[in-house]
Amino acid sequence: QVRVMESGGGLVQAGGSLRLSCATSGSAFVMNTISWYRQSPGNQRVLVAHINIGGSADYADPVKGRFTISRDSAKNSGYLQMNSLKPEDTAVYYCLVRRVGDYQDYWGQGTQVTVSS
Repeated sequence: QVRVMESGGGLVQAGGSLRLSCATSGSAFVMNTISWYRQSPGNQRVLVAHINIGGSADYADPVKGRFTISRDSAKNSGYLQMNSLKPEDTAVYYCLVRRVGDYQDYWGQGTQVTVSS
């Protein structure tokens, strides 16, 4: 059984930083793409950043220049470094991992990020 687990969320003041982690577990699981989404109350879940198996990354406009997505394929893990955080970054952050081969998608349970002004 494949599991995706986010960690690293918390409460931080505006201008601060957090690093989210996304760990996967399961036999013979190899990550293809890793994506980070976020969802704030009353809003849809939206894509924040995406990284493919080759390491190429894309970002949503609101986080460009502040967030950095990365991956460690040997550890089957992904990361989201968030700097210069703003109150509008407050949301539950979710990791989505697509498996190599069958392209099956797996969501984590989410981690809360709260940025105070």
